[in-house]
Amino acid sequence: MKKTLECGQEVRTDFALAPGYRNLNHGSYGTYPIPVRTTFRNFQELTEARPDAFVRYEYRTHLLNECRGAVEDYLHAPKDTCVFVPNATTGVETVLRNIQYDEGDVVIGFATLYEAFANTLRYLTQTTPLRVHMIEYTLPVSNAFLCDALEMAIKTIRAGGLRPRLLLFDTINTLPGVRMPFERLTKLCKMYDIWSCIDGAHGIGHIPLDLQDLDPDFFVTNCHKWLYTPRGSGILYVPVRNQHLLRSTLPTSFGFGDNFVANFASCGTLDDTPYLCVPDALGWRASLTWQGQTGEVAITSYMFHLARSGGEAVARILGTEVLENEDGTLGDCALTNVRLPIGALFHETEGSKVPEDIGEWIMRTMILERRTAVNVFLYADAWWARLSAPVYATLEDFEVAGRHLRELCESIDK
Repeated sequence: MKKTLECGQEVRTDFALAPGYRNLNHGSYGTYPIPVRTTFRNFQELTEARPDAFVRYEYRTHLLNECRGAVEDYLHAPKDTCVFVPNATTGVETVLRNIQYDEGDVVIGFATLYEAFANTLRYLTQTTPLRVHMIEYTLPVSNAFLCDALEMAIKTIRAGGLRPRLLLFDTINTLPGVRMPFERLTKLCKMYDIWSCIDGAHGIGHIPLDLQDLDPDFFVTNCHKWLYTPRGSGILYVPVRNQHLLRSTLPTSFGFGDNFVANFASCGTLDDTPYLCVPDALGWRASLTWQGQTGEVAITSYMFHLARSGGEAVARILGTEVLENEDGTLGDCALTNVRLPIGALFHETEGSKVPEDIGEWIMRTMILERRTAVNVFLYADAWWARLSAPVYATLEDFEVAGRHLRELCESIDK
């Protein structure tokens, strides 16, 4: 009989985390189970035993395509629409830098856009005719608010004689870590005839995805976060109708040409063996259970439940609250954001108020001294902790994190 593992403490035994280390910042770097590590190392050994034989006549001829096929099946994506990239950042950059921008073109983004992509857009405004329109808002807001704000932005841009070309948005934002109404936003993009580019870094393995049904123009995700594969490993999905738009990889590959899949097969010398771990990661996931459920349903149910119950536990310990809207949709994911019971301290610098970086001290102390990883960040003049709920974490981990955070915040107040 196939071995099964119950999500939580039992699953943790399948990970190589140091004893006593509580990894509640899984969403930043991810980690992977020991059985997948075995697969990873086996492929590395095969590569080093016969480099040319393996890379030329095994990896490129069939192994890579088999793993792409496994991803396409998992994401319900049509054949030859998914290619591997090292990470979501590379994937989104590939999209943004391949598009030809004309005078009057506008890319729309939300205020919570990942900082790297905000920087890319700023760079493109300096090197191309592109303009950027950011939709400003402060969480918590409703899904309806975000969708209405997008429609208003599109109408405002067009009323000014400009052309909205693309909307860049998340499945789940990075900081704060909240779920976006990406399904409705994708439909609005179709309705208004603009491209949808989805940053799904927190996507595959985290939330159910059906790319054939969603049908975005571009979708990027990281396998090394919530699919539990070695890093770096990401997926770029482009439907056939748009593949001609991505003329080059980053960097330009020796496979440069008209074939989308072949173009992305090799983009410079990298350790591509993480890509080959996807099938075994999917097989490992199928062995997980929780409350009578198995596989993907068990994983999603456990992570979402733990994020909500864990976030509420931390908020009770701190005497604060979880970041959530009235509809309760922001927390439909495996991330939770809890306000810390300290205000944002400011100092004057050249006539401007600059926040003291006490968040970095809290995060460093939590990770290095308290052996509990969380992500601490400043948002809307308040300090927050983002906590992840991977399959190996437990409610006890959240409670311990809450007590550590309370002690550190009390020491700051003193």
